[in-house]
Amino acid sequence: MEAFQKVVEQGKARYLGFSEWTPEQIQAAIDIAGPDLFVSSQPQYSMLWQAPEAEVFGLCAANGISQIVWSPLAQGVLTGKYKPGEPVPEGSRFASADMAVSKDLVYSDATLEAVQRLVPIAEEAGMRMPTLALAWVLRRTEVASAITGASRPEQVHANAAASGIHLSDDLLTAVDQALGEIPVTEPTLAPAARTGVKHR
Repeated sequence: MEAFQKVVEQGKARYLGFSEWTPEQIQAAIDIAGPDLFVSSQPQYSMLWQAPEAEVFGLCAANGISQIVWSPLAQGVLTGKYKPGEPVPEGSRFASADMAVSKDLVYSDATLEAVQRLVPIAEEAGMRMPTLALAWVLRRTEVASAITGASRPEQVHANAAASGIHLSDDLLTAVDQALGEIPVTEPTLAPAARTGVKHR
């Protein structure tokens, strides 16, 4: 923390963020360096991975730290292109062993079935699935931005369409009912994240 403080004090970085820190780690950093050193948190967050809502969002918001979330489309699962009981589409992320690093977190028949229940909800609201999934993430005031990827121009357009969309309470309720018990909602350590705080 002292090294991070010096980096900012010396003008070598304007702002700092962290990714996938536990509440314990976040609080320890605030206790040591104050609430102004870090401005952003970068957790995994999507309709399927809601774990940061439990503790991270509130702690960060109370200390002026916003969220820049990654994997808002759950590695592409929330696009609806993966179908339960069917092989993964050629050229998709999960067709490549190198790209499928988080497959175990979000890919199962039960999850894919839940996502397919979202498709008519998106269609009734006049949206494509990626747009609905991103609008759902961006609805939270704690979220400043969502990190998205695209391999084709139409994907960029679908992603950008989510900006500024207001989701009604009825639509959000329908989403919750469609997903059921599938989403991860309890505080859960993300892949490659580590617990604990080390003190000098």
